[in-house]
Order: sequence, then structure tokens, then C-alpha cells
Amino acid sequence: MLHDARDAVKKYYYDPKYHGIDLDARYREYSERIKEAPDLNDGMRMVAAFLSGLKDSHTYFVPPPRPYEWDYGFRIELVGDAGYISRLRPETDAASQLQMGDQILGFNTYAVNRADFHDLWYTFNNLMPQPRLQLDVRDPDGKMRRVMVNCKFKEGKTTLDFTNGNDIWDYERREEDADHVVRQRWVEMGDIMVWKMPEFFMDDDATDHIFDIARKHKTLILDLRGNPGGSVETLERVVGNVMDHDVTIATPVSRKKIKPIEAKSLGSHAFSGKLIVLVDSQSASAAELFARTMQLERRGIVMGDRTSGSVMEAKAYTYSQGIDIIFPYAFSVTAADLIMKDGQSLEHVGVTPDEEIIPTAQDLNTGSDPVLAKAVAMAGGNVSPEAAGKMFPYEWLPF
Repeated sequence: MLHDARDAVKKYYYDPKYHGIDLDARYREYSERIKEAPDLNDGMRMVAAFLSGLKDSHTYFVPPPRPYEWDYGFRIELVGDAGYISRLRPETDAASQLQMGDQILGFNTYAVNRADFHDLWYTFNNLMPQPRLQLDVRDPDGKMRRVMVNCKFKEGKTTLDFTNGNDIWDYERREEDADHVVRQRWVEMGDIMVWKMPEFFMDDDATDHIFDIARKHKTLILDLRGNPGGSVETLERVVGNVMDHDVTIATPVSRKKIKPIEAKSLGSHAFSGKLIVLVDSQSASAAELFARTMQLERRGIVMGDRTSGSVMEAKAYTYSQGIDIIFPYAFSVTAADLIMKDGQSLEHVGVTPDEEIIPTAQDLNTGSDPVLAKAVAMAGGNVSPEAAGKMFPYEWLPF
């Protein structure tokens, strides 16, 4: 795996100088380190650490599937620079010991902050799932405590046969469940439409259909909070649906010449009303490009929290080990940095909202959404933060 990681970076990484890193020397260093790895999980952590030296949000290791499933029963949201419990799965150990709005100060002895949280969550949720987590917590009333949260595990098959039996159908059902959770949702409120867009993966017809509905309203509130990005093609279509002229979203910088990311306006069919874009610390990649384009083109108001700063163009490359029985893994490798109209990259910077609105611990505790409530008020509507928080209920994947 480590050899394949080096191979993928050498062949495909956008910067042939690797930001000044001696890639071969780093490979030799990690080849020695990996010999001392006590188990497979720690070995895969070494592979990921090898790539992390590039400090690139879109270059990372996708480990092979495990013969078990796990869920810690909670989700952490970065609000400003701090991490808070934002979701709790019912009937889990986490739900019995934590509450919404708890600030997580320590995660298995590691401090929780914006700079390090992505790597922390990736390590413990993708590379090294833990049976128990130690969390240092401050509740919404300011009281401190330490809790041990048991992870929920479910054993699966060690080998899947996609040529015979039920394995392929089980896989397809899981894919359908995942697609359902990230479906596009919207609410119409008189002159206002609120569109919860969980990711940038739609074909042109689906995108245009939603904008056909949006054109019946004076204001579109596009909620990109939690949106990790998606396809360039969807981004281009969404931008084209809100602009009255063609727009160059970003210009790639790469080893090879790559055409700019350009959105063709739909002209008279484009939505011409007021546009409000909501973002947060989990808005990444295409979501950030959209928000920043709206700022640069003076097309919409961006509200919420500073975005992730994870903006590159990448491709996935799949590898495997074995012959008759194989285990696949992959690497996402950045193909290009993206330079916007102002000559800047959003990588490690993110988008600063025009109007910063930060939910409080009490807001999270009560399920209130002051950001969406404020956006509706700006559009001339009226909804309480409590009602706004119930507009798009969070849905867990079946476990």
C-alpha cells in the first residue's frame, strides 16, 4: 500500500516538486516505520501519514473495506474553532452519556480544534476505529466531565462474493440507503424557497428541475452547510442556473493543461431572484467554490461560519492486493490547485461569510437554527430558530 501511495503521487500529483518534499526520502522513512507497526490498522495509519506530509486536503488514502461496521453514535461539528456534539444516534452509549451542545475539549487525549479536527476524525473513524473513546466534555452550562463512550460494532463477512448469492444485493441496498440520506430536499414558504443541498452530485435535468421550482419564488436560500462538494459538472450547472452571464469559476494549475472550470449561463431560464447561501465549517470543495463565486460576482449573500478550506481538484485511483480473493483500496490524488477570479486559492483559507453567524452551545442543545432563521428574515419571511432547526431533520444511515 505504501509503495502504491508513492506511485500514485509520482504519477498524478499536480505539483512535480511535491511542495519541496523529498518524496523518495519520505518513502524510505515510512518504509522503516511501517515495519514496526503492531497491527494492520497502525500500518494503514502509516500509509495515510506518508501522504499527509503534502498537507493537501484532496490527497489521501481510502483504506480497504473492513469485515465489520462501526458507529460511535455521535457527530462533532466545528463551530468557530471549537467542536460540539451536533448529532446523537438514539439507543447508543453516546446518547446515554452525551447531550447536544456538549463541547468536546479532548478526544482520546487529543485537543479538538479546527486546525487538527479533520485529521483526528479521519484517523479514528477511517483508519483506526476504536472500541471505546475517552472524551473530555464541557456541557452547555459550563460543567466539565470525562466520559468513556463505547462504540457500536456489527460483525460482517470477511469475504464478499459479487458473482453469486446475496452479497451484491446487500451492497446495492446499502448504496440506496446512502443515496436516500443525501437526497436533495427543499421547502417552499410563499416567496421563499429553502433548498438543502447535501452534495454536488446531480445530472443537468435534476438540477434544472429544482431551479424550475426556485424560479417561482423571489428568494432562494441555498443551504450548503455540511456539503462536502462533489462533481465539477454539477457545480458548473448550478452556477449557470443563477447567473445571467458566463462565469469562469476557477483556473486549474497543474502539470498538464486543464481547461478552466466555466459555467455557461442559462440566460432567461436562470434564477434571477435574491440568493442567500448558507455555509459552515463542513462546507468544502465545490460548496466553497460556489459560495466564493457568488461573492466575487456580487450575486448573493453568504452567511454562516467560515468554510473548510478544502478546495482542490482531484481524481481517485484504485489499487488492490490478491489474485482470486482481492481487497481493494484507493488514493485520492490532487490533479490541480484552483485559482479563482481574485487570483487566490481557497485551500487552507476557506470562505469568510459576508455575515458571520455562529450557533451557540445552547442553540445546538435545543436544536435551534439561528442561521436559517436569520436568512428567512432577510428574505422577508418569519420562522423561529426552533422551527428552522426542524425543517430538515437529520437522518442516520441504518445500522
